[in-house]
Amino acid sequence: MRAIQIQQLTGPDGVAEVTAPQPEWGDWAVLIKVTAALVSFPDLLQTRGLYQMKPPLPYVPGGEVIGVVEQAREGGPFQVGQRVAAVTGLGGWAEYALAVEGNVVALPDELPDESAVGVLFNYETAIFALDFRGRLVSGETVLVHGAAGGLGSACVQVAKALGARVIAAVSSEEKAAVAREAGADEVVLTSGDWLAEVKGLTGGNGVDVIADPVGADLFKDSLRSLARGGRLLVLGFAGGSIPEVAVNRLLLRNVSVLGVAWGEWFMADPTLNAKLWDKLLPLIKDGKVKPRAGQSFPLDRAVDALRLLDERKAVGQVSLRF
Repeated sequence: MRAIQIQQLTGPDGVAEVTAPQPEWGDWAVLIKVTAALVSFPDLLQTRGLYQMKPPLPYVPGGEVIGVVEQAREGGPFQVGQRVAAVTGLGGWAEYALAVEGNVVALPDELPDESAVGVLFNYETAIFALDFRGRLVSGETVLVHGAAGGLGSACVQVAKALGARVIAAVSSEEKAAVAREAGADEVVLTSGDWLAEVKGLTGGNGVDVIADPVGADLFKDSLRSLARGGRLLVLGFAGGSIPEVAVNRLLLRNVSVLGVAWGEWFMADPTLNAKLWDKLLPLIKDGKVKPRAGQSFPLDRAVDALRLLDERKAVGQVSLRF
């Protein structure tokens, strides 16, 4: 089968297409014929050996796939030919991939393949962040950084679906249009004085919750933009550097910084996927959450897909198609 391997830890240029053996199915898993695979920031980190998961080289990355069941346990919840999304952990950038049965969900008709890519990583992470960790209450105000990216736009949609007012923070007018399309009520540009704008939009009070997959230089002003009792949700560091917290700021303002590691919780609690999917699926069926097709590349352009993330030019989900 065709597959993409990380062969050297030199960034996007360290990946290459290869011919690999098809994975062997066992009744603990579902074998999926892949139609699309998510390209995510953790994949980019893996190409440099910077992710917490460091398999020996070479290996096939790819943590989430969309596809059709090729083989499944007799009497189990999935049937051959069924459309599914699955968390694979690794191995998703290939024509066939294995996923643990509990990490697979059946896709509803309301969600076509081109929109379904990232529905688990990005949209379940958004539910996990805002509802499970952030305890978002309807009527609160949420600031979303990186709001035009795959995870950011998912957070915009989920926050709106949960009844929040959403302020999107993006780096360009082009990305502002994407954030508005996702449902943001207001947009601020991080190239300007976004902190003053956020304060102005909230009557000087600040925001109740921040979903931040960017970190870096935005972090300090993010703390300043929180209202009393506000929660800053740390979802990642796409900005390239990991900020530090002066904890006296938390004490003086009665604010919280919360880590949001969906994958870590998922590893410790195998039921998490089902719990989050049960919350997300009704929002999709009701049309309150509408995952949108993003930027898609054929398998032989995996390097270009990674570069798009590396250069922070990605808009929406990025995927490989088969």
